[in-house]
Amino acid sequence: MNRRAFVSGLAFTAVLAGFAAPVAADGKRVALVIGNGAYRSVPALSNPPTDAGDIAAALKRLGFAVTLITNGSFDEMRRGLIAFGHNAAGADMAAVYFAGHGMEINGDNWLIPVDAELKRDTDAANEAISLQSVMLQVSSTGSLGLVILDACRNNPFAAKMSRSVATRAATTSGLGRIEPVGNVLVAYAARDGTTALDGDGRNSPFAAALLHNIETPGVEVTFMFRNVRDDVMEATRNEQQPFVYGSLSRKAIYLAGAPPAETAKQANATPAAAAPAVSTAPAASTGAIDPALVGTWEIMVASGRGQSRWIWQILADGTYKFHAEPFRSAQAHEGTVTFANGRWTLHALKGLRNYSDAGSYEVHDATAVITGKLGTGYWKRSVE
Repeated sequence: MNRRAFVSGLAFTAVLAGFAAPVAADGKRVALVIGNGAYRSVPALSNPPTDAGDIAAALKRLGFAVTLITNGSFDEMRRGLIAFGHNAAGADMAAVYFAGHGMEINGDNWLIPVDAELKRDTDAANEAISLQSVMLQVSSTGSLGLVILDACRNNPFAAKMSRSVATRAATTSGLGRIEPVGNVLVAYAARDGTTALDGDGRNSPFAAALLHNIETPGVEVTFMFRNVRDDVMEATRNEQQPFVYGSLSRKAIYLAGAPPAETAKQANATPAAAAPAVSTAPAASTGAIDPALVGTWEIMVASGRGQSRWIWQILADGTYKFHAEPFRSAQAHEGTVTFANGRWTLHALKGLRNYSDAGSYEVHDATAVITGKLGTGYWKRSVE
């Protein structure tokens, strides 16, 4: 097994301890949070103001200076975005969260204030906020510009809107596909061309998943959004699939703090050609497997070349298979494994020579906490 196999980007002990203190930000962090529900020309949405308030509180705990706008008019959103852009210039991180109605018209995406009427498609430029302008406001940051949109709801504005013959504009469900540039990520609650659920509880399914994951320490931001995606798909029975647009450099970015130095050191270590055996005796045959561990699991590991995805397939017959993506980031191997009564053992038979390990484990629904001689790793059940 590779030396980094059981090390992930999450300091799970910190999660178990339940730290609630704000995270010290590495550099200036600013955020603009908008929740629009009290629309005047169409039926109101119940969740966006609550979603926005809860997200604003989470961002504050993460060290962001937050401006919160609830049920914002066009003028309030416009002035808020201008002020935010001034604060975001040169910041290390800048984030915008919007919950409410959003729509695509003729290839452009718009965030809709509560006082918009949008009787014609050509009114959007004077009554709504362009997503492109929001993306521009977060594009000058040193590390990350982030736009999060829970704005893909089934939109009543589209049904009553008149289309201009001159532009032949077409309104579609949800928001349209975008291609951010630079260090900007844009997260949709539902991928382009599809709609998101507002939800029956306190928060929408997307906001609930985001709140569940955004403050988890040691999880790289792109993997955090993958966790959000999985949670939303599970909550909506695969009816809603969040999607993130944009790509970042190889630099790992953490909203809730990087992993401990020792974890990072192990995660970035170059594996030895042949790892030494430990005192645990190699398994001569397949062993007992806890049914909760059977399946495919994955972790994200930081390296000098960026993040890589490490996949473990645990089989009911007491064998395992391991591979990584990209392929060259870690050596594939196979062997025997036991998981029973909170203890595990492993012995590599193919791909690595003379390697054995052992330790403890815990399973929490779709998460497994694996502790061995190389530290603690946080496995997430793969959707593959």
